[in-house]
Amino acid sequence: MPDRRIAPETARRIRLVLLDVDGVLTDGGIYVGETAEGHAVEMKRFEITDQLGVKMLQWAGLTVTILSGRVSPATRLRAAELEVECEQHPGGYKLAAARAVLERVGCTWDETAMVGDDLPDIAVMRRVGLPVAVANAVPEVRALARWRCRRPGGHGAVREFAEALLRARGEWQRLVDEYLSARDAEHVPHGG
Repeated sequence: MPDRRIAPETARRIRLVLLDVDGVLTDGGIYVGETAEGHAVEMKRFEITDQLGVKMLQWAGLTVTILSGRVSPATRLRAAELEVECEQHPGGYKLAAARAVLERVGCTWDETAMVGDDLPDIAVMRRVGLPVAVANAVPEVRALARWRCRRPGGHGAVREFAEALLRARGEWQRLVDEYLSARDAEHVPHGG
């Protein structure tokens, strides 16, 4: 079992965080339906607490990119809401997309973390400096992980990882303090 703490030297080296979608940012479930006009509809449930985790990673200066082996409008919409890049490639082929992201960001595999859960994530996870598995990851992904979430995908695993990484970097408390200070200073009108 990997250590429950991320080594500070590893954490400080990370500049890019790659996130799988189905089974990591979601619980893996996909709702499929059809409108009255016959248009396909796909919906996914995303965990809201992961959003602040992603934002805190960004505030710490890290680049966060969604890397999916499926093309989904729901994923594209969530990426836009999170203000992160989104690479979607059908068939689970993620390695070429990950290489393109590293080149675009200008970092190495060793400076990259990948949070995954299933077989399509393995090609990327074998190369990154910090492979991370959510609690519900398949055994092959868990075996590769240098750090494992206690929470399953779609239930705050990304937030858990973000906090662990930022604590190991010594940045968590500063980011929490800044977040709370900004909201304490904000004037919120009271309704009547």
